[in-house]
This record gives sequence, structure tokens and C-alpha cells, in this order.
Amino acid sequence: MGNEDDRIRPVHEGDGEPLFETRRRTGRVIAYRIFSASVFVCICLIWFYRMTVPVKIGENRTGLDRLIWLVMLIVEIWFGFYWVVTQSSRWNPVWRFTFSDRLSRRYGNDLPKLDVFVCTADPVIEPPLLVVNTVLSVAALDYPAKKLAVYLSDDGGSELTFYALTEAAEFAKTWVPFCKRFNVEPTSPAAYLSSKANGLDSSAEEVVKLYREMAARIETAARLGRVPEEARLKYGDGFSQWDADATRRNHGTILQILVDGREENTIAIPTLVYLSREKRPQHHHNFKAGAMNALLRVSSKITCGRIILNLDCDMYANNSKSARDALCILLDEKEGKEIAFVQFPQCFDNVTRNDLYGSMMRVGMDVDFLGLDGNGGPLYIGTGCFHRRDVICGRKYGEEEEEEEEESERIQEISEPEMIKALASCTYEENSQWGKEMGVKYGCPVEDVITGLAIQCRGWKSAYLNPGKKAFLGVAPTNLHQMLVQQRRWSEGDFQILLSEYSPVWYGKGKIGLGLILGYCCYCLWAPSSVPVLIYSVLTSLCLFKGIPLFPKVSSLWFIPFGYVTVAANAYSLAEFLWCGGTFLGWWNEQRMWLYRRTSSFLFGFMDTIKKLLGVSESAFVITAKVAEEEAAERYKEEVMEFGVESPMFILLGTLGMLNLFCFAAAVMRLAYGDGGDFKAMGLQFVITGVLVVINGPLYEGMLLRKDRGKMPISVTVKSVVIALSVFSVFIRIYSQN
Repeated sequence: MGNEDDRIRPVHEGDGEPLFETRRRTGRVIAYRIFSASVFVCICLIWFYRMTVPVKIGENRTGLDRLIWLVMLIVEIWFGFYWVVTQSSRWNPVWRFTFSDRLSRRYGNDLPKLDVFVCTADPVIEPPLLVVNTVLSVAALDYPAKKLAVYLSDDGGSELTFYALTEAAEFAKTWVPFCKRFNVEPTSPAAYLSSKANGLDSSAEEVVKLYREMAARIETAARLGRVPEEARLKYGDGFSQWDADATRRNHGTILQILVDGREENTIAIPTLVYLSREKRPQHHHNFKAGAMNALLRVSSKITCGRIILNLDCDMYANNSKSARDALCILLDEKEGKEIAFVQFPQCFDNVTRNDLYGSMMRVGMDVDFLGLDGNGGPLYIGTGCFHRRDVICGRKYGEEEEEEEEESERIQEISEPEMIKALASCTYEENSQWGKEMGVKYGCPVEDVITGLAIQCRGWKSAYLNPGKKAFLGVAPTNLHQMLVQQRRWSEGDFQILLSEYSPVWYGKGKIGLGLILGYCCYCLWAPSSVPVLIYSVLTSLCLFKGIPLFPKVSSLWFIPFGYVTVAANAYSLAEFLWCGGTFLGWWNEQRMWLYRRTSSFLFGFMDTIKKLLGVSESAFVITAKVAEEEAAERYKEEVMEFGVESPMFILLGTLGMLNLFCFAAAVMRLAYGDGGDFKAMGLQFVITGVLVVINGPLYEGMLLRKDRGKMPISVTVKSVVIALSVFSVFIRIYSQN
């Protein structure tokens, strides 16, 4: 959609140079395919070994031995199958490179209107000052101010957030011109101050003083929990929209245009709009997806940007050229016409040097998404994404763009705000296609993924941009529990997609390529992958403790495929991680988080989905906290793992950790007093269990050695030890009776 005034035509019609190019690195891809084929051959040999060897040694096995062997076969078949699925993201990677100078020559400032959607939901977990820094950063993008609008969706319906935005609107009159005059990067005031820790230029001192004064007022209001009276007097028409009995879950639509950037004024700053859609207890509000759809409708009657950028409230603009980079792809006359959205990676500015909690997901962002792009386009991950408005609203590839009403007609509607407010009411979507065929999809904790999939199934492609200077930076979880909760929600949502009508396996069949279907399945299978990982780690340790060999002897030729897969896969994983800019310790932390996610958050996500299918429970959208108390923040900087709370996920991790430790210690003692036969027969089991023990070092430290507030709660440690010993005794009893 887009009105006639907003249809973009090149200034230089004859300039046919492409605005971006797509490159492939053939040599690297061929080398990887050869490596991948060698691993697959060894996987097939492992399967063959599991299926044939029991036939030869069956007379020496008990019934329990045969059952364990069968379980190992099933688990290893799953591992091999999942590994094959993940190859889709590495088989055909592409790299995108944009030419923003050509865009400037061709279009000048005659660019399409851009609406930026920033979403927040809780003023405690997402502090207002953090939110307005994101708003200010996108308000200062390198983009014509009259073509740019920033919408803040406040699903918390908080007067404090609205007050913070009124302060930001005033400060923007100084900040935006300052950024454009001096080419400031990054354009978030807080991030800019952090980058200037060694001293400020004289030109920045006054601006920084104003920011600090504004920040102090916002933080004081947040701490006291009330808005200053002088602010209520100044913005009375805005604050008057809150009823006396309004709560975050029960209030009418609140809409305020704080800055109308289209008006003729001497200070060119973008349009700035606050929206808190109506919420009533008796109406399901569909979480962030509902907020996004309300923004789509409301913005269509105010600025109606042809392009939409959506951001989480903590994802500030780190590269003011990001919008122009995205437009290089979307406005390209040849290939750009088939691309619906441009996805930037989700990066963070608060990760430690060695990324303690694996938050950056380096390989996912620097490798997997490049492979997805080569197969038809990356997933839509819910933030840092530039959309075509008409496509996210339902237009199929090949359909003509619909013309919108003239600008003058839309301005007349702005004078009747109640008409616009109605678009964000609880009942507006009743008996409509919103959340189904229009806008962001409903019914899933990861609504962004199914929205992107539906767009691609309508014939569109997407593109992935990962420039050297990151486009957007956010706040990563700073303790283990936050990270696991976030991953639990993601894995649960992705697994729900696999089992729903939007499963890429059948929904995408015939609409998108096999490579892209498998790419989606990599994430949809996160949750079920937890079960075989849990079984494998438990069985390997228990059988080591009892002296039951699960793998060939080190001296056997059958050991070669097991050893090759183990060494080659991990060696390549390390090389890949280092190539993506990580460190060795960062890779080691990533392996620890790989284990913790699959044996806790992914497992709980799997069980939550099964319970939902059985009608036992409903999914809930959990917001990840963006703040940490001071002592915890210091421990995070020092890369000390934070536990601190009692959680079922911690009990499970503690139980597995203690089980691995007890089994390994018992096996080592037996080896010390034996003749070494155990190691010859069970060398790989020693290695696997030993690695599990070493990787759990921070867990043991938190359970047994630390005294600070971030240690594992004593109750979790006690429960973990008791459960681990119980598992021991049950296994020994079952085996002795067999």
C-alpha cells in the first residue's frame, strides 16, 4: 500500500546499477560439503554398528543391556537425523552487500516513508529511560525527518512511560539536529555517553548536560512511581486520557501525537506518537502480536509509511545508515521486487568478552542465517526487521499494490482522534482477518516466526543483512535463569509451530524450497531434541558407573567412526566459532549453554507444549528482565555465573551435574584400583562423562563452594543431591534384579 505521493521514482532513471549484490564463496562451500559428507558416512557406520553388533554378542547381554543398546540406537538415529537437518543452513550460504551511495545518487531524499514501531510492555522490567533511548536513537536515523515516524506501543499502559516519552520529545529537538550535524554514532544518548567515557567534545557538553537532566527526571519519577505535577499540567491533554481506575490490564485506548514532523517548523525532527491500545480483562490481547497489529492500523491513518521497522524497546540503533542499507535491497529494481522483508541480526552491547551465557548465538547469526538466506530468506525474528507494509498486511507476491487515499484525506482524519482510537479497541478485530491473513499472526509465543513463514509461503523472499557495524544493539540476559526462561519460551513456541497448521513441513510444502523447510525445522526441533540429549548424558554416566560398555573398544576399528564424529564435529565447531569472531573460552561457554538449554529450558518447553496439546495448561508470554541489581551486575562483568533463585530448571541441572560427578568419580576410583581394562573397554564413556564434569565446573562451584548471593540456593543443592542418589539406587536395584 502507499499513496501516489509516496510512490518512489529514481531521480536518475537511466542509472541501472544494482543497489546490492549477492555473493557466494564457492571454495569454502565445496570444502564444507566434502567435510559434511565424511561426517555423514561415519554417522551411517555408527548406525550400522548399533544395528549389527548386538546380533553377534546378544548371548552375552542381559535384557536390560539390550534395552539400553536399543535406546542408544534410537538416540543416535535422532542425533544423525537432526545433524542432517542442520546441514540445510550451511549448504548454500550467501552474503549481501549494499551500495548506499548508489541509493543516494538515484533517489536523493525522495525515499519512501518509514514508520518505526518500538514495543514495550512493563515499566519495571523495561525501564522508561531504556525505552526512550531506543526511541531517540531511531529518531536520529540518517533519514529525511519528514519521511520518518516513530511509534511507541506501551502495552503496560504506564503514565511513567508516557511521561518519559514527553521528556524525550522535548530533548529530541536538541538531540536529532546534533546527531545529524556531527554524524553522531551511535545515536542512543546513553550508548553515545558510554562510548565517550574518556572525554566529551566541547560541542557535545551542552547536549549531554540536557540529557543527564532529562535522565535524572525520568529516573526520579520511576523511582517514586509518580509523574511530576508540572508535567501533568504541561501535557494535560495526554495524561487526561488515563481514567482514575485504569490499570495495565484494564484501560481504554490512549493515543497522543507528541511531535507532528510533517508540520512546517524550523527544527526537522520526525513524527513521534504514543499508543497504548485498549485492554479489557474479558478480551484476549494476543501479547506483542496484538500490539503490532494495532500499530499497523493506527499508523496507517497518521503517516502510513510504506516501509515499517519494528524494534524491541531495548534494541537501540547502533548504525544510523541501517535504513538506507535495507532500502538498497527493497528498492532494487531487479531483485528487490521479490523481497518482502530485510532482517538484521539480534546483537547485544552488554555481553561479556567470552559471552558467558552464549547470548550472541554467533554461529546462528553469522552462519545459519546466511544459509537460510541462500535457501529463500531468513526467519523473521521479531526485531531489527524492515517490512513492506502492504506485504505484512497480506499482499501476495505478484499482486498489484493498492493505492491509498491522498495525503490530504488522511490529514483530515487525524483531526478526529476518536476514529483512530477505535482502530486500537479490543473489539475492532472481531470477525476480521487480523491475526490470520492480515498483520502479525496470533496463537503462538513466537508469532514473528509464523508471520515470516506465512509471508514466504505467499511467494515472497526475505533477505539477511549483517554489516560490520551492527545495525541494532540490545540487552542480553545477565543471569542464567533469565537466559533459560527466554530460551524456554522460544523453544516452546517453535515446537508449537511444528505441531500446528503452520508447520513448515506441510504448510510450506510446495510453497517454499526443501532447504528452507529444513531451516525452519532446525529451530522447531529444539524442544524435542532435549529428550535424546538428556537420555544420552544420563545413560552414558550410569553405564560408566556400572561398568557397562556402550561404545567399541579404543583398539577396535569400529571406534574410528565414533572418534571421527566426536573430534571432527567439535573441531569444526570451534573453528567456525573462532571464524565468527569468538574466543576459545567463548566457544567453551557456548558448549555449556548448549547442554544447559537442552537439558532444562528446551525440556521444559517440550513438556509445556505437550501439556498445552492435552489441554492441561496455556502458553504465557514472559518478558525478559532488562535490569540487574548492582552486585549481580558486577559478577556478570567478571563472568561469574549467576544462579541465586530456586527454579525447577536449576534442580534438573543440579541433579544431572551431581549424577555425572558421582559416576565419574566412582569410575576413576575403580580405574585407579584396577588394571586399566575399564578404560580400554569404555574409553569414550570416560571422555564424554569427564567432559560433562568439566563443563559443569561453574555449576559445582555455585552449589558447593560459593558464598555470595549469586550462588545456587541450598534448597536446590540438597534436592539435586537427593534426586541424583535416588536415581543411582534405582538404577543399581533394577540392574541387579535383571
